[in-house]
Amino acid sequence: MNIRLRPDRSLTVEKARVGRVPTLILRPASAAPAQAGLLWIHGGGYITGMKEMVYMSRGADLVRRYGVTVFSPGYRLAWLHPYPAAADDCFSVLEYMDRYRHSFGFDRIMVGGESAGGGLCAAVCMMARDRGIRVDFQIPLYPMLSNLDTESSRDNHGQVWNTRRNHLGWRIYLRRNAGKAVSPYASPAQQTDFRGLPPCYTFVGDGEPFYSETLQYVENLRTVGIEAKADVFHTDMHAFDMLRPDDPVSREAISRLHARFERFLFSVSPRTDKST
Repeated sequence: MNIRLRPDRSLTVEKARVGRVPTLILRPASAAPAQAGLLWIHGGGYITGMKEMVYMSRGADLVRRYGVTVFSPGYRLAWLHPYPAAADDCFSVLEYMDRYRHSFGFDRIMVGGESAGGGLCAAVCMMARDRGIRVDFQIPLYPMLSNLDTESSRDNHGQVWNTRRNHLGWRIYLRRNAGKAVSPYASPAQQTDFRGLPPCYTFVGDGEPFYSETLQYVENLRTVGIEAKADVFHTDMHAFDMLRPDDPVSREAISRLHARFERFLFSVSPRTDKST
């Protein structure tokens, strides 16, 4: 298992504070940054994790490979700060990226993340749409979207994440509202209007808890005409690409993400609207 939680020489890393949110800003060390900013949000079931997880994630990988500038927020965790703290913290960093997009040289802004970070990615994109901030692309990998049981999250005994841990994460994040109807900013699977959200790419394992909600999210986007795609891999290991990046299934998932990201970055014009 190859886990990296420290930066390497291919990256330059700035430690910043965006409002009250401690944030890492990653740029390529040996080339001029691309004109793209990526808010990358770490996972951990809303209850654990840290901004330094970006070094083992696809976020740092995209800095190294494509020269994007990544912002990794150290959002407040739900043990002490339940919803809406994490969503508000991540959105505040997105607001900062948008406010200073010209200073940073961004011609497009993207949001991504893994697991709970993927759920926060979806929530932040919804908040951005509703509040008039343009997001050009979203990458919610195997996202934690639904506080209600789905076909795949019910009675799931997969590796790393399972039904018991999923219930715990939602219960701590939402407290007494864990099994109830809530705002889509809290549980993006409860969104009913998917119009105006950014194009989306994701991948997920077919045996993990978030399989069903990931595919449903992509289908909801496609239904309203938004370009969205999910690649499915045969594994019950949550976050397999991070925990076992050298396995064949991980290499294939990473390759497909690269192909989709490259297509977006170099072939698709930035969105010029602020659709709501």
